[in-house]
Amino acid sequence: MLWAATAYACGIWVGVYLWRPILWWVVAVVAFGLAAAFFARRRSMLGSVLVLGAFFLGGAFSIQARGNAPRLDTGIQGYAAGEALEITAHVTRDGRLQPAGIGEIRETLDVEAEEIKSIAGDVAKVRSGIRLSIYAPRGMAVGEEGEDIVTPSGALPIFHYGQRIRFSAKVKLPRNFHNPGAFDYQGYLADHGIAALASAKSSEVELLPGSEAGWLALWRSRMHRGVVRKVHELWPPREAALIDAMVIGEDAFLDRDTRIDFQRSGTYHVLVVSGMNVTILAFVVFWTLRRLRVNDVAATILTVSCCVGYAFITEVGAPVWRATLMCAVYLATRLLYRERASLNALGVAALGLLIFDPRQLFTASFQMTFLCVLMVAAIGMPILQRTSLLYRQALKAWDSTHYAALLPPGVAQFRMDLQLIAARVARFVGETWAGRLVRAWASFGLRVWELLFISALMQMGLALPMAYYFHRATTTGVPANLIVVPLVQMMMPAAIAAIGLGYVSLTLAKIPAWLTAFAISGISGSVHGLGGWHVADWRVATPSVIAIMLTSGALLLAMWAARQRTGFVVAGLAGIFAASLALAFVPSRPHVRAGVLEVTSIDVGEGDSTLLITPQGRNLLIDAGGPIGPSGSQLDFGEDVVSPYLWERGISRLDAVAITHGHSDHIGGMIAVLKNFRPKELWVGLLPPSHALEDVIATAKSLGVKVVRRWEGNEFDFGGAQVSVLFPPRDWTVGAKPENNDSLVMRVNLGETSVLLEGDAEKQVERRIAALHHPSASLLKVGHHGSANATTAELVDSAKPQFAVISVGAGNSFHLPRSETLQRLASAGTRVYRTDMGGATTFYLDGRSVSVSVPELESSALDRY
Repeated sequence: MLWAATAYACGIWVGVYLWRPILWWVVAVVAFGLAAAFFARRRSMLGSVLVLGAFFLGGAFSIQARGNAPRLDTGIQGYAAGEALEITAHVTRDGRLQPAGIGEIRETLDVEAEEIKSIAGDVAKVRSGIRLSIYAPRGMAVGEEGEDIVTPSGALPIFHYGQRIRFSAKVKLPRNFHNPGAFDYQGYLADHGIAALASAKSSEVELLPGSEAGWLALWRSRMHRGVVRKVHELWPPREAALIDAMVIGEDAFLDRDTRIDFQRSGTYHVLVVSGMNVTILAFVVFWTLRRLRVNDVAATILTVSCCVGYAFITEVGAPVWRATLMCAVYLATRLLYRERASLNALGVAALGLLIFDPRQLFTASFQMTFLCVLMVAAIGMPILQRTSLLYRQALKAWDSTHYAALLPPGVAQFRMDLQLIAARVARFVGETWAGRLVRAWASFGLRVWELLFISALMQMGLALPMAYYFHRATTTGVPANLIVVPLVQMMMPAAIAAIGLGYVSLTLAKIPAWLTAFAISGISGSVHGLGGWHVADWRVATPSVIAIMLTSGALLLAMWAARQRTGFVVAGLAGIFAASLALAFVPSRPHVRAGVLEVTSIDVGEGDSTLLITPQGRNLLIDAGGPIGPSGSQLDFGEDVVSPYLWERGISRLDAVAITHGHSDHIGGMIAVLKNFRPKELWVGLLPPSHALEDVIATAKSLGVKVVRRWEGNEFDFGGAQVSVLFPPRDWTVGAKPENNDSLVMRVNLGETSVLLEGDAEKQVERRIAALHHPSASLLKVGHHGSANATTAELVDSAKPQFAVISVGAGNSFHLPRSETLQRLASAGTRVYRTDMGGATTFYLDGRSVSVSVPELESSALDRY
């Protein structure tokens, strides 16, 4: 079945990129199936190959058949024209609270529109998903989970599944950042049934009578809320937030720093409800039922029922249902006396899930889940069966004098050694207790070995997907998991027991609640301590195709070698260890053009970020994007937007970074960039009083980054390109807060070509630069995102740029770039490029001419599905 699932998965992958009429695949599947039936008894090997071919063709058919079906209702998108609408909808996902900007709180919920009314009074029936953000002033008091939030303007209701609401809002379309390596936010929302975004003030949201909810989903939602409420009743907020995430899959109360600590320590899998939670639950339930002398069939049915109920209540989705299916298949195979057919069980589960939803094949969660199980089944278990599991046999039938003769020589010798030790210990505690103590310590040592080996195997095997999807090398994963996993195994049953008893008596729940709190304290302390190590924060670029192929080959070799002689086993493990080290410490080769000056304006929405790569391969990042103003953002632009682009380019370290001035849309992402890429230098100009600027500089100094002040008149070589600083002068007066005219302005030239980088410089600074320096430029990085108070006629007349690029957000509220700015550039014969239209835009200056590269913004083949 594992071969069948593999063939089906390969068919899905081929079906994405090799489009053929659906009928072709149907005919091919039938033909291969009939041929396989014909050869099944005549030539079994050929029959087996034909069966696998039928599965392969079935996979291609499944993904292409689903590609013809609409992915979601997009009727709402026709109303995303900036017009205020009155929308009647019902809630499809409970509201979640989180802080917004200064003095604000935000509730985010998913709704399905029922009716839309325009300003003109036109009414339309629309059934599209909307992700709605409701804003309210932050109050002095916050209610418990599920209760209303008290704010200065009244109560902000926490909306729940099925409730009908009416609100006024402007609808906008979700937008991806058009950079290579960017997260597919539109696809993520589409997978959750969301076609548009909207925001509303709490005062403009009205709760309507009635409900739009199926009884089963409504019951699940209420149970989920009830469990979360009970968790917050039993534990204080910080512990409750972790228990919510680990036990019930509710991550609304987790802060970003906690998530990052778990990611850095290589223990993020314990923070989310996953296969490990289901496994622990299944083990505890099944073990308890068997100790109560419940027969195998009944115990299996009850255990699977508990797992299904747990998956149903958590509302996590595919990951926990995958684990539940695999658990059910495994327990069912036990009843057929197939306890060792774990690879077969894995194949059945994988095939069932891919038939149900073939798109799961392309998700990181699916790939990592099955890679984990595959490594345990194909590498871990065969090796453990030859080591610790074999030596555990020496601990059985302790009082038998004939049992040792049935064991392999090495195991028999191990048993005799333990018995000799027990004989000496018996002088102090007696024979009975001596035997128990020696066996207990031997069993403990063997289990520690198993945990250490499997943990190390997981870290090595997952090095590739961790590097590819998350750009992390989890260097502290082994020690962290050695501490955290046993604590989770204690925490899960204790927490479930405490919650269950909490519904009966809070007094009865105190002991398991205390055990849970003890485990949570150990988990969070270990994660925070190990995640704080310098070596834990090791980020890597996207692996090359060659690295991916070599690492995959090493994994396959280790799977084959695990059942061979000892020398092959050692070679297989050494191969995946070497591959994991190479992914972590051998840097990828950056994707650059040699001998040219590259200037790339990265798409960071309404902010600014520019990458320069010099003819000698040195790189400089100027600004790192960020949110507009004090309202904040759910994104860390440095971590979520700029860094993925650099990693996709194969860049794992920066030579220098520069901040033009202290506004949030330029420096908001810089701290993450400093931590991720550890540049040698940070270039700054004017430093007005600013907590944000101080934080950036303090972070740089803590990381050993040299802070370099740049002043007007500085000229120096940087990797074969000449840099001239045109502003600010040393005697420029600094204001009480960051201003646009604080901007560091530089001209970088190569031969007869050059680029003028303005930051947010406005008229006063531009006119000064034009009068004093008369800069020419082949390429102009337009100042202040194309606003009317920059790109003056004096500067344009002096620079005479052949090209210009504007970093600006699509549909921004400032209506940038302004028409007068575009007109001035057009009158000068300048070709203008914009990140809101073309995404990350790259210019190559070779000393004589300039060429332009704009990424393709067409949908990939997978988007059809």
